[in-house]
Amino acid sequence: MEGDDEGTFAAATGYEAMYANGDAGDDPRLPPTPRSGKAAVGGGGDLMDVEAYAALYTGRTKVARLLFIAERCGNEGMQLEAFRLAHDEIKKGEDSHLYREAMAKIGDRLGPRYAIDQVWADAVDRRAEVRKEKLENELNIYKTNLIKESIRMGFNDLADFFYAHGQLGDAFKNFVRTRDYCTTSKHIIHMCLNVILVSIELSQFMHVSNYVSKAEQTPEQLDPVTHSKLRCAAGLAHLETKKYKLAARKFLETGHELGNNYTEVIAPQDVAIYGGLCALASFDRTELKNKVIDNINFRNFLELVPEVRELINDFYASRYASCLEYLENLKPNLLLDIHLHDHVETLYTEIRHKAIIQYTIPFISVDLHTMAGAFKTNVAGLEKELEALITDNQIQARIDSHNKILYARHADQRNATFQRVLQTGVEFERDVRAMLVRANLIKHECITRAARKP
Repeated sequence: MEGDDEGTFAAATGYEAMYANGDAGDDPRLPPTPRSGKAAVGGGGDLMDVEAYAALYTGRTKVARLLFIAERCGNEGMQLEAFRLAHDEIKKGEDSHLYREAMAKIGDRLGPRYAIDQVWADAVDRRAEVRKEKLENELNIYKTNLIKESIRMGFNDLADFFYAHGQLGDAFKNFVRTRDYCTTSKHIIHMCLNVILVSIELSQFMHVSNYVSKAEQTPEQLDPVTHSKLRCAAGLAHLETKKYKLAARKFLETGHELGNNYTEVIAPQDVAIYGGLCALASFDRTELKNKVIDNINFRNFLELVPEVRELINDFYASRYASCLEYLENLKPNLLLDIHLHDHVETLYTEIRHKAIIQYTIPFISVDLHTMAGAFKTNVAGLEKELEALITDNQIQARIDSHNKILYARHADQRNATFQRVLQTGVEFERDVRAMLVRANLIKHECITRAARKP
């Protein structure tokens, strides 16, 4: 990870880096034209190109996402493809513990070519023991010499070793220990990014938020790539704690300079999906227009995922049937996202409720049959949704269950105006009477003065 120190400040920027992951029509989460070698998700018609999806990521997150897909997809073809890619990726590294865990899940389903390689695992373990002893001895020498930069690099090397071998707790501790030996803002930022990376792997999102704040408080101006990485990390932390509005703001603030420079955590397509769905679920129409649709910077991310771009535009234009159809098409694949899967149902419910509320606002009465057609549901189901929203006081209306009509309970503006005028008149009369009484008291010198002190 020491090499990331330079990459943080000398990374590629611009649209080319972003589009290197695929053009606007190449997001593997979208339903592409059926081709050989693709597996259906959950038995439905949508397809996910697992290999193309995995290519968006690097490092441990690539393996974690593939194993997550294999465990959740419910489709044998996709499961085997994910296991195969995960196996190949793990063997490129040095994490024998993860290799054994993955092989326990794979078993013999991939054939003899993918049988457990015990010789490789044992060789990795032996090299790891030798390497660990060497790094610990070097660190002890550095501590004896009391050279801060050498000690910092020693802790970093040891942390990198633990991270590569899947010992994330030890990696976290050693990255944190480098903090006492950082001598420049650059070192502090590098330390924070390393701690954030390991914390995301450990799902310790409180640490993510803390170290994002520490990195932002450094006196040195952050470069655009580092700033974008911190925005993404903060967005993931807020997403995990279900603070969807804050998460949306962080993802919307991510610059296009991010490109492919943070693939060990997140892909540009993820920024579009996470930011777009969180914004739909939490922003009002004005915010959606100003911060999402008219956001030129975020538009670059949305171009990578056309369906999210279209569903946002459809929602704003009140084309709810089309918007909900896009959401349903995306849902099977979003349930396979390692960060988003726990939030899909909540986000979808919030988006649907907002759509129903916005649909009813302009009307005095709404035919439930017409409304049910607009939302691709039946009248009975729609009626239950409306009842829940009315009970929560999110819709001011009442339902005529016999005629299946929703009547809005708009405030009587004329009557409310008359009431305010009458109240103002009463208050004015009271104030004038009080002034007249005071004036008469002064005129007739009926004033009580405080006794003077002797």
